[in-house]
Order: sequence, then C-alpha cells, then structure tokens
Amino acid sequence: MLGLRRAAAALLPLRAGAPAAAMSTLLVSQPRYAWLRELGLQEENPGVYNGRWGGGGQVVTTYCPANNEPIASVRQASLEDYEETVKKAKEAWKVWADIPAPKRGEIVRQIGDALRQKIKVLGSLVSLEMGKIFVEGVGEVQEYVDVCDYAVGLSRMIGGPVLPSERPGHALIEQWNPVGLVGIITAFNFPVAVYGWNSAIAMICGNACLWKGAPTTSLISVAVTKIIAKVLEDNKVPGAICSLVCGGADIGTAMAKDERMDLLSFTGSTKVGKQVALMVQERFGRSLLELGGNNAIIAFEDADLNLVIPSALFAAVGTAGQRCTTARRLFLHESIHDEVVAKLAKAYAQVRIGDPWDSDTLYGPLHTKEAVKMFLDAVEQAKQQGGSVVYGGKVINRPGNYVEPTIVTGLPHNAPIVHTETFAPILYVLKFKEEEEVFAWNNEVKQGLSSSIFTKDLGRIFRWLGPKGSDCGIVNVNIPTSGAEIGGAFGGEKHTGGGRESGSDSWKLYMRRSTCTINYSKDLPLAQGIKFQ
Repeated sequence: MLGLRRAAAALLPLRAGAPAAAMSTLLVSQPRYAWLRELGLQEENPGVYNGRWGGGGQVVTTYCPANNEPIASVRQASLEDYEETVKKAKEAWKVWADIPAPKRGEIVRQIGDALRQKIKVLGSLVSLEMGKIFVEGVGEVQEYVDVCDYAVGLSRMIGGPVLPSERPGHALIEQWNPVGLVGIITAFNFPVAVYGWNSAIAMICGNACLWKGAPTTSLISVAVTKIIAKVLEDNKVPGAICSLVCGGADIGTAMAKDERMDLLSFTGSTKVGKQVALMVQERFGRSLLELGGNNAIIAFEDADLNLVIPSALFAAVGTAGQRCTTARRLFLHESIHDEVVAKLAKAYAQVRIGDPWDSDTLYGPLHTKEAVKMFLDAVEQAKQQGGSVVYGGKVINRPGNYVEPTIVTGLPHNAPIVHTETFAPILYVLKFKEEEEVFAWNNEVKQGLSSSIFTKDLGRIFRWLGPKGSDCGIVNVNIPTSGAEIGGAFGGEKHTGGGRESGSDSWKLYMRRSTCTINYSKDLPLAQGIKFQ
C-alpha cells in the first residue's frame, strides 16, 4: 500500500489551490498533469473508434469534480459516426467469431496485461475525472484486470451439456453461440470496471462490443479504448471488435432502437433504464439492465459491533455514496440503536476528507454540481418528513463538489425519502424490534440490489438467505453491502433490472442457446412415442 501511495505522487496533480501554469485553462496542458499524455490524451481527443479514430459530433469538455477545473475535451460521435461504427463492428464480428474461444481468451489476457502496465496512471485518471479516491481508482482498474484473468479460464469452459435422448440412435446437445454485437452503455461511477465486466466476458464468448460511456467520464473511455485498440492491432484483428462511440442521449437512444444491437447492456438510473428497456423490448431485443439500489444493512441485537461500525461506514461513505451498492438504510435493533448511532457519528468525524489524489484521503467529492443540489434537496426532505440530522447535512466550503457525509435518524421505515435512492452519502438509520418486520422492510423498496445482516444466529442467517428472506440479488452476512467479488454474478431484482454481469454463469447472457437433435441412425422415431404412418 505504501508503495502504491508513493507511486501516486508522481502521477497525480498537485493539491487544489497550487498556482496554475500560464499556458492553458485545460489541465491536460499544464506540466503537473503531464502524466495524462502517457494515456495518449491531448487537449481535444477523438471520441469514436472503429478501427480508426475520429468523431464529427459535439465537442464536450470534462471537469475535475475536486475543483471543477476543465481537464480536456472529447469530440463525440455524430449519428453518422454511429452508423459507420455499427457497420464496421458487425464486419469485425465475422472475423472474431471464427477465432477459437481459447485464442480469443489469449487476446483478452493480453488486454488485462496491458491494463496492468497502466494501472496507476489509469487509476489516477479515474480519480481526476470521476472523483473517487486514488486507491479506489486503481482498484477499479484492478477489477477489469481480474475479470480478464477470469475470462481467460472461462474461454476454455463455456459450452452446453450432452443430454440423454429418449430416441435410439439420437444425440441431444446444447450448442451455445455468440449473440453478435453487444452494446455497452456505462455510468460515471464505475467508468472502467463495468465496461470490463461486460467486454471481457462478451469477447471470449465471440461477440464484438460497442461502448458508450458516460459523457462526464469520456476521457476515461478514450484512454481505456486506446489500450485495448493497441492489443487488437498487435494481434492483427479488427480494432472494431471493441468500438467506442462517445456521446449523449441521442447515441444511447440509437443503440436501444437498433435491431443490429444483438444485446444491449445498460448501467445507470432506474428511470433511464426503464426507457431503454421499453425501446429494446419494442423491437424484441435483448437487454441486460444494472440499475439502482436502495440497499440496507440490518444489525440485530447479537451483532458484533466491531464489524457493524466499519461496515456501515465503508458502505455508506465509500465513493462518497455514489456506488449502486452504497448502504442507504441502516436498520438497528432498538436495543443497540443509540449505541451504534453514537459510535457511527464518532467514526464519521474521523473520515479524512480531501483531494481524491491525496494518499491520506478516504472521502472525495460528488461527481457534479447537480449531485450537490440533489444531496441538499434530500437532506431538506428528510427534515421535513421528521428526520434529525445527527451528523453532516451541509456542503463543505472548499473548491469542488464536496458535501458532508450525513446520518439521519428518526424517520419511519416507509418515509418517502427513505424509499428514494439519492446518489449521495446520506444514511437513514431506522429502529426495528422483530426479525419478520425488518426483513419485510428490507424488501419493501422498489429496488433489489444488495442487502446485508449482522448476526451470530445461524437459524436467522439461513432464513435471511431463504425464500422469505432478502429479495435482493446480493444477500450478505456480516459484511457490507458493497465490495462484490468478480467471481459471483453481479446484479439485482425488481427495479434494479434483473441483469447479471461478471462471474458465475453470467456468460450465458452474452450467448444464444440452441437445442440440437442429431439422428445418427437409419430410423426416424418420433418423440413421445408418436406414430405417424
């Protein structure tokens, strides 16, 4: 860890408030940000890649959330660029699908190695453009690397069973084939990892990918694609296998409505995800949705508070409350409520707030000014609905989009604001008495992403994991709601969208299944013993 922190010093900008170089208002042109050039970034960057770089759309500047200074700009895709890129990606797929899966896995392995070589500088860019702290930025790139490693092994394992046929002289098998072109729309909060979860698995399955990242993290999309493109070009396969179209809602809508998009993976808000789902369903297309989460931690009277306090702190405050798995509700048994609130408030007071590239910082800014406004609106609504702010609740007086991590008590479990996912570091602490009621309260929100209980009761643990327990896609015991491993399927139920990414059998979503019956006899028996003579 110390080595990682020392390495960060050479890669990251000076602290906010240092004198600016008198050559450009863009950070990329200032000497202290020269490390951005290692990622191939310039003042204006092409935002379209389909084997060659280009872009004829609007020029968009991205800003550093820690000081709201402009970093660099990206020329986004026009609809004409999008059309050309889809055509090239479909052509590239014809080449990629013919390459044996283990050889595709070898190329994905090389992508993982190329990311390893740039992990610190790419993690630095995540801190600069998204706003998460440096160790989280590096950790996010590491997640992509880990998924690449996972995908390499998976490339030698995907396939279907040989099933017993009821007919003599017949074989019954499942054949799995790539769907074709996978569209991947990612959100600002995990601008590297979510693309990695999707693309690494989709690629070993034999698919081409077309990526549209969030406009506010376009530089990250460009930098990652440059790394991937070099690997593809070095292997003499079409670069359009991993195409990029930076853009806004017009490009996203085009992807959702495009019948050539054989699968559309969308990560974002429930509101936009619903619109995407309807557009894809209207053409009977496939979608993979990773949407919102109103996640809860439940601590029972027998909980180990030495686990509860740091878990609640990390889950609620990590990434400044901007993870889809962030803990937004903390249910405490009435017998431990006051003690936990007091200890949690003391822990909140020790959180080191600062520039995300500072090695001592645990908590950075919100991503945008709009997010700050949403935070303030939510705090005000919580007060109006009967809540008491016992810690935080205000904007921090410093450059950038900083707000205080916030604890609110005294609200009923079904208060409207408690049932609203606010992408900010606000934790609603709620009292409960009985297991049955708190399990029901966990499940009463629209979303169903992540959940966790803290208890030593073995029976309670298995009731929590069972059919009358949590209805979420991630159901934890004695660990936080956030920090999922790549080996398991990631995703949730209800308004979270039902999609699954990364590990387990998530690969099946990127493929189509055929049930195949082969007659190797000279007879023609029919199933179910039917005679047709």
